Amino acid sequence: MASDHDIAAELATAAGRLLLGVRAGDFAEPADRKAAGDSESHDYLMAALAERCASDAVLSEEGRDDADRVTADRVWIVDPLDGTREFSELDRTDWAVHVALWERGKLAAGAVALPAEDITLSTARPPVLASRPEGPLRLVVSRTRPPALVQELAERVDGELVPLGSAGVKAMAVVRGQADAYVHGGGQYEWDSAAPVAVARAAGLHTSRLDGSPLRYNNADPWLPDLLICRPELTGRLIDALRELV
Repeated sequence: MASDHDIAAELATAAGRLLLGVRAGDFAEPADRKAAGDSESHDYLMAALAERCASDAVLSEEGRDDADRVTADRVWIVDPLDGTREFSELDRTDWAVHVALWERGKLAAGAVALPAEDITLSTARPPVLASRPEGPLRLVVSRTRPPALVQELAERVDGELVPLGSAGVKAMAVVRGQADAYVHGGGQYEWDSAAPVAVARAAGLHTSRLDGSPLRYNNADPWLPDLLICRPELTGRLIDALRELV
């Protein structure tokens, strides 16, 4: 019987392959490609979870939120297509699929598929954190909306900005050793970070709110104000600097 870790990885990977097929389709407008990707990946994940985990609740960016999930023991938190802008731009690879399981108060499993790179990182086989190279701290930010907070943080910690697309890709850049921290202060939803946080934790990274307080999932309101994912040795330095900025 497949573990929850394996299910998360298998479903994220399969949804990603489906999205590659959708992306290759003939669409009149980028918005049509985005809509088709969101819809088809959501439908696939909902059907697959209903078949394999019928008694579990689901929170999906593209689905209707059922208030009963807050009393459930197990809730799958999914983002069928993270980075729709990048998905619609055919030369971009920085988009993702998120599948996470919350169980009795904590994230229990997760997977982030990067379909355009044919990579899935998951808690089934936790990634090994690479050594940090010499040089300035690398802080990932939105390629289209770099926040002033992170620009100010970079100045305080002698850092440099690394622009990328989706939230999942930013988080996985830290997991993969391509960046040192992902700092987000503009607010997200639980589906934006649940799977990335689960994978990051499995890899040994620090994950928290910007003030160092815990990230909590399966709330009645799925809005999460801020997020920090970073190499463990940088935690104190970054949180101290952030406390002076926020």
